[in-house]
Amino acid sequence: MATSIRPDAETGQRLDFLAAWTGRPKALLLRELIKRGLDVEEYYLAVEWLERLRHDREETHSAANLRAAPGLDGSPQMR
Repeated sequence: MATSIRPDAETGQRLDFLAAWTGRPKALLLRELIKRGLDVEEYYLAVEWLERLRHDREETHSAANLRAAPGLDGSPQMR
């Protein structure tokens, strides 16, 4: 998937410096930075889920209902 970005001046300068200093292509550095940056994915998903929960757009279950669910009461399940 081809994508283009326009970094601000400071970010562009930092990327240029890193590429020159390490001798690595900017494309390689950008792929690695994006891959590492996607670690924030969990954060953004959690924030979105919390907002959905706060606005009653997520289904919730009480602890009592969960304990009453088959197989969740600690007793062995029958197959």
